[in-house]
Amino acid sequence: MAEESTDFPGVSRPQDMGGLGFWYKWNLGWMHDTLDYMKLDPIYRQYHHDKLTFGMLYNYTENFVLPLSHDEVVHGKKSILDRMPGDAWQKFANLRAYYGWMWAFPGKKLLFMGNEFAQGREWNHDASLDWHLLEGGDNWHHGVQRLVRDLNLTYRHHKAMHELDFDPYGFEWLVVDDKERSVLIFVRRDKEGNEIIVASNF
Repeated sequence: MAEESTDFPGVSRPQDMGGLGFWYKWNLGWMHDTLDYMKLDPIYRQYHHDKLTFGMLYNYTENFVLPLSHDEVVHGKKSILDRMPGDAWQKFANLRAYYGWMWAFPGKKLLFMGNEFAQGREWNHDASLDWHLLEGGDNWHHGVQRLVRDLNLTYRHHKAMHELDFDPYGFEWLVVDDKERSVLIFVRRDKEGNEIIVASNF
């Protein structure tokens, strides 16, 4: 797996075809665009709709991984949860919508530790994760943890969610231009033509 940001072509192409031979390449463009979009107040997202759609224009140039790595939760960048707009309720709701989008979008998934339960502070390599957020009764952190579990189960159970990540047949836009309502709808498809329709409203 390669983390590469120079737009060098063929990172995940076999060496005998002129590539570097990596299986996957981090899609840093997708990560930056989607995080930039999600940090906006929802009322302004209609003016940045292309940040969610642009990634499909180059999606099949490499075998991409959608990375929310350690690099995104250090050095003053804030936690993924803290990048979401609004009060606590809105931050968690936006994060859940974002994870749903990430799991449904073509590409393998990389979610750095702590993000699976919406840790609220940046990662600190000198301290443990904030496991205390999962202590006691049911709370919003438990909800995100269950969501990630359920997204993983859905992803694993339905081939349409992953089998053709790197084949254009596996994805088709149904609604791509409804920027006024921040709605996007697409189809994910497996080799046998089984389909899942994904609808996102941000």
